[in-house]
Amino acid sequence: MFEDFKRTLGSVCGWIFTIHPRGKKMSAYLLIPGIVLLLLSWFVSFADWLTKPLAYICLIAGAFVAFFFRNPKRQTIFYEDEIACPADGTILSIKTEDDPDVVVIRIFLSIFNVHIQRATMSGYVQNITYTPGTFAFANNPKADKNERNLIEIADGDKFAHVEQITGAIARRIECWVNPAERLFAGQHIGMIYFGSQVAVYLPKDKVRITVKEGQSVQGAITVLGVWI
Repeated sequence: MFEDFKRTLGSVCGWIFTIHPRGKKMSAYLLIPGIVLLLLSWFVSFADWLTKPLAYICLIAGAFVAFFFRNPKRQTIFYEDEIACPADGTILSIKTEDDPDVVVIRIFLSIFNVHIQRATMSGYVQNITYTPGTFAFANNPKADKNERNLIEIADGDKFAHVEQITGAIARRIECWVNPAERLFAGQHIGMIYFGSQVAVYLPKDKVRITVKEGQSVQGAITVLGVWI
């Protein structure tokens, strides 16, 4: 019975132990004032009408920020012919766009998804290109013109580029890798804040896609496709 309780508690609250350091800092800015205001409301009764609502707002917002910045440990070992999914979310589209020789897989990340991006393959960072843009909602077809950051990952004639695209809310991208850096499939490469989109660019004639539109995927767990 005790073991069942431990497993249940771990599945419900285990994310608390995976919060990324950035999330711990940001959530503390909200949780600490919330706790102070809540304590104040207990001792200064005439201010209840103000301090309690503010305390609850801070505590709820702080808990959400902590949840948003969760970073679950994933140690999937990918085979050499497998292309790793770079993000958690839902497949929006799989199609060629500007370049008929490149297939683009677009993944929508809701505010409830893990927002850390991971490398799609083992290889080297060829180039990183930041492009300012608009701020449409991340599931909007026009989101491909949003502010974005393209991380070009390649190994020989194979490539699986990852593009981080902001949404309409926080509009912040973090890139944690540098040109010429050696990466391994599933390795952390960056993060987008509060609702976003991630696009993967693959050589059309060298891959067989194994996911489909509308499918839920997980970064460093789901296999997007295989090299052929």
